Amino acid sequence: MLGTILLIVLILLLIGAFPAWPHSRSWGYAPSGTVGIVVIVVLILVVMGQI
Repeated sequence: MLGTILLIVLILLLIGAFPAWPHSRSWGYAPSGTVGIVVIVVLILVVMGQI
């Protein structure tokens, strides 16, 4: 249950960090890339049963 909630929150962060809005265009892909890596790690841990 906790893993599912954590995964949903991280996916929302990934969508929010995507550089598509005018205030975040100068950030590049660093925020979404970092959150994307965290989402992948959490997804792997959920699949392996660690979370």
